[in-house]
Amino acid sequence: MSPPPAPPPGPTPAPAPALLLADALARGPLVLDGGLSNQLQAQGCDLSDELWSARLLADDPAQVEAAHTAYARAGARVLITGSYQASHPGFARRGLGREETDALLRRSVTLARAAAGAAGEPVWVAASVGPYGAVLADGGEYRGRYGLTVAELERFHRPRIEALAAAAPDALALETVPDADEAEALLRAAAGCGVPVWLSYTVAGRRTRAGQPLADAFAVAAGNDQVIAVGVNCCDPRDAAPAVRLAARATGKPVVVYPNSGEGWDAARGAWRGDAAFDPAAARAWVRDGARLVGGCCRVGPPEIAALAAELAAGAGREAGPGTEPGPGPGPGPEG
Repeated sequence: MSPPPAPPPGPTPAPAPALLLADALARGPLVLDGGLSNQLQAQGCDLSDELWSARLLADDPAQVEAAHTAYARAGARVLITGSYQASHPGFARRGLGREETDALLRRSVTLARAAAGAAGEPVWVAASVGPYGAVLADGGEYRGRYGLTVAELERFHRPRIEALAAAAPDALALETVPDADEAEALLRAAAGCGVPVWLSYTVAGRRTRAGQPLADAFAVAAGNDQVIAVGVNCCDPRDAAPAVRLAARATGKPVVVYPNSGEGWDAARGAWRGDAAFDPAAARAWVRDGARLVGGCCRVGPPEIAALAAELAAGAGREAGPGTEPGPGPGPGPEG
């Protein structure tokens, strides 16, 4: 891989919204985007490389911006950058140094900001910080327990968090975290970076992928003022509702929820298996129970996000009642 080329010419990226993301969440739920990788594949991109979608930050950034734009047009009001699998060790294996990798991480934020301009209304950008397991490219994010200490994981995550924070995203998405120990490492690495974060685990039932009780895992973020939302992503959508309630009860914070399609990833075969079970209508119950960032993950595309946005808009309209303006959305759930 050659050093990253200069950013392609185009419109000036949209500025960050004037309203802080945390303040926007206090007013009501926001729609997240869906899976970036499946949209890139729909655009004809080859993601067979171990860097997955992160490769395109260097090789074809216009495709990344186009994928973000597709979600903004579908109604997403928070875009998650294409940096999930981007890391200094990963790009070093392709011959890129620290400064070149930092530039690619910052570019991921710039591309999402540019796409935000397609919406015609405020769109926030969350810089994705994927787990250590994603860099292994062997399905490790669905297992956790890497054999590393919290301090070692903190040292791994800190450089990429620093590079992403330097690009001034609206938040860092500490996402698809399989293990409460890694969550602790991520929060330590993000401390003092000047950017708010959300923390979302990948789960199986009421446990993290590493087997820890979810209530205990969520409690890692309780009392941390830098954390603006806690929840789950890249999980079976049928596990989302109980996780939302647990997150609200354990932390008292807004909840983030963006499950995958319900299909399972077979790392050995490099393929998805099973049937899709993502139902946009389920989002109303998630919001009722405290969710404020609601979207989809792997295999959830722009059509599903558009349907989810329509469901939430319709729900807000009904709650407002005839002849009134929609309010800021329901308050925290009874367990929040």
